[in-house]
Amino acid sequence: MAYEVWPDVEKLLHYAIQYGLLDEQDRICAQNQMLDILQLPQPGEATQNCLEGEDDVSVLLGRIVADAAARGVCGDTYTERTLLDTRIMGVFCPRPSEMTARFYELWHSRNSRAATDWFYDFCRKIYYIRTAEVARSIAWTSPSDYGELQITINLSKPEKDPREVAKLKDLVSTSYPKCMLCKENVGYAGRLNHPARQTLRTIPLKLNGENWFFQYSPYVYYNEHCIVVCDEHRPMNVCAATFRRLFDFVGQFPHYFIGSNAGLPIVGGSILDHDHFQGGRHTFPMENAPAWARLRDAQYPGVRIEFIRWPMAAVRLTGPGRDQVTAIAERIAQAWEGYTDESIGVLAQTEGTPHNAITPIARKKGENWQLDIVFRSNLTSPEHPLGNFHPHEKLHHIKRENIGLIEVMGLFILPGRLQKELAAVQAVLCGAAIAPEAAQEGHPLHLHLDWLHELIARYGQNLSPEQAQEVIHKEVGQIGQEILADAAVFKDTPEGRAAQLRFAKACGLEVLD
Repeated sequence: MAYEVWPDVEKLLHYAIQYGLLDEQDRICAQNQMLDILQLPQPGEATQNCLEGEDDVSVLLGRIVADAAARGVCGDTYTERTLLDTRIMGVFCPRPSEMTARFYELWHSRNSRAATDWFYDFCRKIYYIRTAEVARSIAWTSPSDYGELQITINLSKPEKDPREVAKLKDLVSTSYPKCMLCKENVGYAGRLNHPARQTLRTIPLKLNGENWFFQYSPYVYYNEHCIVVCDEHRPMNVCAATFRRLFDFVGQFPHYFIGSNAGLPIVGGSILDHDHFQGGRHTFPMENAPAWARLRDAQYPGVRIEFIRWPMAAVRLTGPGRDQVTAIAERIAQAWEGYTDESIGVLAQTEGTPHNAITPIARKKGENWQLDIVFRSNLTSPEHPLGNFHPHEKLHHIKRENIGLIEVMGLFILPGRLQKELAAVQAVLCGAAIAPEAAQEGHPLHLHLDWLHELIARYGQNLSPEQAQEVIHKEVGQIGQEILADAAVFKDTPEGRAAQLRFAKACGLEVLD
């Protein structure tokens, strides 16, 4: 019997050997595992198993899984195909203990950067980092009053398939793993409502004397986007120990930044039930923000303290002693937690519910330790039920979701729906009429009609496609700046800066200029 898919299976085996994921003496064992997974009774005829130019791992997996779906081995939805292709690549994945041993061998023989280089490259080759899917996203930079903002329309995952939704009702309920970040995800086969993780490998770390581990994000939003996770399943909590953990991490990985989302709803990340950080090797626009005020702590005069010029109010601490930086950070965070200034709409708590939080970001700058502390508040009101310091409703046509750590630093991850919607906006700017049905919910232009009329008033409808795209990119960037301004508790205005200086004095800091 001929198996048309077998040449691709052989190429995948060759790929694994060529890139060090499989030893030649393990080929037959891996081949038999593939037969089992793909429900094939025997191999096909031997072929020349050299890789052709177009045969990268995503292409090979795509053809193999398409054949399996056609034969009924798996379902034909995106999630079901992903469950199978991850299981296939799991055949080539070493045991976690082997990965850890190799990682620390490289660290001790060379340095931590060599270790992360190897680990990141492995995650790409094993297709845990799904490079082909990440490449679908649309990215550009946009000028703002605060430097170039970074914009991404996230197309790495398709919208939910109605066929998957229908199958979810028959899924057996389970609470294992407890969440997407728990250590029990390593090697987990996944299900329709939980991703497959046979290719997930993590590296154990010690942070502030506790057990943590780090891994990479499969859908990287920026270079070497990593997630650092507490070994214990416990809620997010930004506290004094957080600063020590962050500095422990950048002390071990000085080529990475690391930051934490706030621990409160609205201003926190999408996962609040498991303590974790995000890091990586990327320069965000916020990192280049200059100072607009210099401050001094009499107890620690060697630490440079600055309020930075950024849409979201933040203080930057830089000094040669991590303990000194940490001590100042603890005092600022504690003061902010209990701080009220009704003149700018900041209330520490209402009816016993706390509202003030921070987003800290740590870096190593040569011999100096640096920490940015961004001030957050999740206070709501009848006028802004989603948050007074949240993107306001007029901006929801571009982004309605929480502003987390990544957006705070100037990289916007926008929803995939915008690909189609902005293309419709572009067509109108190039002369297309606005269809009457655009007023109906679900039409690509529906959410953008007010904005679109503003664009037409400013730019007309005679633009070339290239001009229209340039306009859209610029205007979306301006909305990004407005989003950050909405989320700022101290606005970048004379009144907002005066309020920020009042807070500095409440922290016991001396204003130098």
